[in-house]
Amino acid sequence: MLRDNRNLARIDAKTRLVGLLATPIRHSITPAMHNLGYTISDLNYAYLAFDVGTDKLRETVEGLKAMGAAGFNVSMPNKIDVMQYLDELDDSARLAGTSNTVVHEDGKLIGYNTDGLGYVKSLEEHGIQLEGMKVTLVGSGGVAAPIAIQLVQSGIKELSIFARNDIFFSKAAANVSFINNELKGFGVGARIFPMEDKAAFRNEISESAILANATSLGMKPLDEWSILDGLTDALRPDLIVTDVVYNPQKTKLLAQAEAAGAKAINGLGMVLWQGALSYKLFTGEDMPRKEIKDIMFGKGY
Repeated sequence: MLRDNRNLARIDAKTRLVGLLATPIRHSITPAMHNLGYTISDLNYAYLAFDVGTDKLRETVEGLKAMGAAGFNVSMPNKIDVMQYLDELDDSARLAGTSNTVVHEDGKLIGYNTDGLGYVKSLEEHGIQLEGMKVTLVGSGGVAAPIAIQLVQSGIKELSIFARNDIFFSKAAANVSFINNELKGFGVGARIFPMEDKAAFRNEISESAILANATSLGMKPLDEWSILDGLTDALRPDLIVTDVVYNPQKTKLLAQAEAAGAKAINGLGMVLWQGALSYKLFTGEDMPRKEIKDIMFGKGY
């Protein structure tokens, strides 16, 4: 598509730089999405991707700040580490313990997190009302935490989190403790289970309205795997199954869900919504979301 890069041809001394810091980064559709939005809206911004890991994160953040960049997005493995280099944290980042969006404002770097709200808005776009629901969420990483926190603030009643019993399990456990103590005013009961407890996993799914995969399982090179391998009998037609993975658009998990008659929702809606929220923070303008959706995603959305 030439149209999504047309804004890059107008770069001048007034162009505002926005970036993405992650590794690996070649698979990301975020730069094309933002640059297409700048073109449609005639905004003098340019969005570039930088292959940066935690070893060079501090220098890169300091460099972007020194250059006067408008801000930058952060993806794995930098979402947690970046917070120590920021001047302020919005509640969305503070509560989630991760930041995926950093805005440079009045000489300060302010961290936000748009992942959780992006996920919830994607559900709403599919007509899903979260009030009173029970959700089973799989994951302990930088995407799972903001999703969990936003779900708690969006009206659900119960949340069961499953994570592999490895060195990252403590992060998921801390997240559950935070929900049950610091966010107890929302009235959500949260529990943590090891992913290896298949009996508990099957039972929690059977009691849930939504099963959410917030891991990279299903994305290349893990595209032949699913969190439900060996447990597809836990699926049922009235279950909603969501995946944060958007490439491939139909992961093995979602194919399994469709085969069982369950509603399957891929990660395209979430990536578009979290991008739209970041776009607004960077530019002060609404992203032309529908046009971007139609041009980039088409029927796959």
